Amino acid sequence: MKAKVYVTIKQNVLDPQGNAVQGALHSLGFGEVAKVRIGKFIEVELNAADRAQAEQQLKAMCEKLLANTVVEDYRFELEG
Repeated sequence: MKAKVYVTIKQNVLDPQGNAVQGALHSLGFGEVAKVRIGKFIEVELNAADRAQAEQQLKAMCEKLLANTVVEDYRFELEG
């Protein structure tokens, strides 16, 4: 199975990298950009017995390593 994991900074947490990118886009003439939030995209190939096991493993991976759940949210999609 293939998993797509999306990790984003929580809405109530400041995103200095996103602010820097927004400022750079404005300086390049893209003044219509109202807000930028930076996140991560991770693809994981799993050899899981079934979908429920894969979801359980992905949740554990995200909470232990892939996302800092204090300041980040995550979601994932399973294919196959």
